[in-house]
Amino acid sequence: MPPKEPEERKPTGKAARPTDVTTETLLADRSMGAVPVGWDADMAVTALYSAHFRSLVRLAVLLVRDMATAEEVVQDAFVAIHGAWRRLRDPDKALAYLRQSVVNRSRSVLRHRAVVEKYAPKGLPDAPSAENGAIGELERSAVIEALRSLPTRQREALVLRYYGDLSEAEIAHAMGISKGAVKSHTARGMAALRAVLEKMS
Repeated sequence: MPPKEPEERKPTGKAARPTDVTTETLLADRSMGAVPVGWDADMAVTALYSAHFRSLVRLAVLLVRDMATAEEVVQDAFVAIHGAWRRLRDPDKALAYLRQSVVNRSRSVLRHRAVVEKYAPKGLPDAPSAENGAIGELERSAVIEALRSLPTRQREALVLRYYGDLSEAEIAHAMGISKGAVKSHTARGMAALRAVLEKMS
């Protein structure tokens, strides 16, 4: 008679159920080191979405310059990480992967926008959409206007550093460059930003 399989022990109490753990507890660490190892893509990405969607949209708005596009960029980043969850080399760094995806997708949006604007026929400007009203104050900010005049890499470095509050290592990962390059882009960006703000004042 074959040996009896040991019975699978079921978790007892609410504390043992992953779905009952608050996202604040799971995602307290910015590096996402608190993501439970046994979580599947649905559970992990749902928790990430709840905790970080808004902050990632705020980051994307500063890069792509409008709310609707920023939300699409972030949504696409979450869809992509869900599909690639099993292939992630380090699922505990999922938030870093998301930031990098948002930065890369924002760059693609800006490149596409530049091509479209170059060849689009000139016409009457569109009426402002409802979602743009949500960032009206942000649009009128002198600093935001000055940021828009900077080269892409300098703008990304400053946004990730001062709006995303990321370390040099985190910025380097998000931008796909070295920490030395981050320092260079940040320093040049700050100098250019000061010059633009002085002209505007």
